[in-house]
Amino acid sequence: MAKKKSASKSAKPKPASPSKRTTACETNLDTSQGKASTTAVEMLAKSISPAKPSVPARAPKSPAGRTIPAEAALSFLRDTKGSVSWSLRDLSHTLNISREEAGRVVALLQIQGYVQPESDKAGEWITTPSGETVAGAKPPRFDRETVEAALTSLKQRIEDTNNDRAARFRVTRAVAFGDFLAKDRTRVQAADVGIELALRDSKQSSDEVSTLHSAAEAREELRFLRQLRGRSALINLKNYAEWMGIRTHRKLF
Repeated sequence: MAKKKSASKSAKPKPASPSKRTTACETNLDTSQGKASTTAVEMLAKSISPAKPSVPARAPKSPAGRTIPAEAALSFLRDTKGSVSWSLRDLSHTLNISREEAGRVVALLQIQGYVQPESDKAGEWITTPSGETVAGAKPPRFDRETVEAALTSLKQRIEDTNNDRAARFRVTRAVAFGDFLAKDRTRVQAADVGIELALRDSKQSSDEVSTLHSAAEAREELRFLRQLRGRSALINLKNYAEWMGIRTHRKLF
């Protein structure tokens, strides 16, 4: 067997790939509810939305070709905490996807052990304890009207902040979602709110707002959003992602 040729000493070292900068969208602002492990989310993301180098970073908006982020699927599982069971129709309606796409998502969630068929009801599903854990679900312990009031207060703070010329940032988008949207729930979890920020007086487009930021800028945004949230345990602020505006939600700004 021929021996492999040793690498030439004069060969130029392979340049190190540049380190990925921290972005605002990578910063988790949710400090009051359990979080899914990074590994579990990444595994689910690879299954639902496999990476395709030739596809643009922004997912296509057509119903047939749109990818479904793992975080969107997990947000639905979080909403089911107060339900005995749920159906493909519920998933399809919440994530605003087709029944075919919903079936594919459920199949992948089942492989991960996050959901299982309801044995007593054909076509119904239940979220497993593992699914609740990875989704960060909490027992519904808040009165829905109280959560609604907290969202109203947050909306007012957003408007006040945007009118404050001394504020470093302005809110460009804010959407609320969670089990509080189900009118038949009397007890609910804290509402999730996706917030998108832009520098004060900047003329950034939506695409430019979502581009990479420096680590220092990301930390500054985090401090700003924590101040906006205040001490309320009724809302969880998150960096805005496109799927939040696609699934069922309430527009705050």
